[in-house]
Amino acid sequence: MIFRRHLLATPALLLPAAALAQTAPAVKQDDWVAPDYRRDMLIRWGDRVTFDAPPFDPGQVDAEGAGAQFGWDARIAALVVPPDAADRVPRGVLAVAHPTVNAAMAFPGGVDRPDVAVNMQGASLLNVELQGGRWIVVDGGFQSRRLTAGNLCRASGPLVEQSGSALRGLLAVTGGTATPWGTLLLTEGDAAPWLSRMAGLGRPEAFGWLVELDPLDPQSIPVKHTALGRFPKADAAAAAARGGQAVVFLAEEGPAGYLYRFVSSAPASGGSALEAGSLAVAQFQGGRLNWLTIPEGGLANVSEAARQAGGTPFDAPSGLAWDPQSGRLHACGGFGVLTLTPDGGDPASNSMSGAALGTAALGRIATVAVDGRGRLLLGTDTNGVVGATAQTLWLADRGSMSPLYGVARAAGIGGAAVSPDGRVIFTVARRPGAERGASFDRPSTRWPQFEPGVPPRSALISLTR
Repeated sequence: MIFRRHLLATPALLLPAAALAQTAPAVKQDDWVAPDYRRDMLIRWGDRVTFDAPPFDPGQVDAEGAGAQFGWDARIAALVVPPDAADRVPRGVLAVAHPTVNAAMAFPGGVDRPDVAVNMQGASLLNVELQGGRWIVVDGGFQSRRLTAGNLCRASGPLVEQSGSALRGLLAVTGGTATPWGTLLLTEGDAAPWLSRMAGLGRPEAFGWLVELDPLDPQSIPVKHTALGRFPKADAAAAAARGGQAVVFLAEEGPAGYLYRFVSSAPASGGSALEAGSLAVAQFQGGRLNWLTIPEGGLANVSEAARQAGGTPFDAPSGLAWDPQSGRLHACGGFGVLTLTPDGGDPASNSMSGAALGTAALGRIATVAVDGRGRLLLGTDTNGVVGATAQTLWLADRGSMSPLYGVARAAGIGGAAVSPDGRVIFTVARRPGAERGASFDRPSTRWPQFEPGVPPRSALISLTR
């Protein structure tokens, strides 16, 4: 049985939801900002990420140029905070995933250009810093880089022979997380649509992995860790166990995806902690979550191994966040939002207790993040299905919900991250105007520029109180 929202009727798993339903006001579909916040535009689809990117010309995009520009779709993966520099200016490296490219919306006439599209997907690493009292994306920043289907990668772990030690490209990057040991993790989702869309991208075994790199080193080669298994991943969260091991939680894409946890064999230091360890699948039983080990022989077909182990499938898991202050894991998807507390406070323990946050009145929660005060930032996304209200970024604080931002028509919220100084929330309006029947030439909105001939553009924004 799939773990869906209506199955959360077990009293041990529920938090009071009535107060939340009463604090979910309608949010207008017009780029709405909460009255006590200011919205600033930081970067849009086609804006340059690397210093050598050409100016954006939506009618004449080429593959090389697309590989240096911000991607068509966008979802915040993580914010990595570097050590303080001598000038004491607050800085960060913001990683943004680019999961999809809708040909009908990305290209004039809706004629697909797969060679360009594979460079519109992948991920962007952006230098952000505080300048003149505002957080900005640094134009041509030292650590700013694009990761696409053309990047050289390498593999580690028990399935290197199957995947190949030298791999090319990141494909269908869906999310990610910063780690306590100073690296960035990116999740590869379902590569099948991309592989059928463009021949020559590589074998299926080259994709579907957890990818790790050093975001502070622009020459860092991404590593695909086979010890965490190959399956379409939706998101990841990372923690450090009390014993010093690296702990990574993973959500599987799909209508009946599983939740997984990896505990490394080695301490969480350097860049090799994820090369070996134990992968487990979540099973809900009697109001508790237990972790069931997946044998190493199941890493090549993790979903089947999870089923055989007795894992509990979830309704479209899509987002994960670990709160290091409270020691809790937050998960979201079609089942709503779950808050999970490891026994003894150790993320490497064998079981967790759970609570479901009542979010039915808010819509389809697709992303979850945690701010420095332990409050949740919840983003809704219906994949272009337009309803009475906008898709919204919500702030969950002590049982109440406040809307912070409502995106433009047909857009979704692409996650959230909080600036190192805690003053700004970064979020993304993803895929604006991409509702059923819309196209590059006839979008349902031209946000954010509203200029004739300029298509709608996914955009990273900041919200400042």
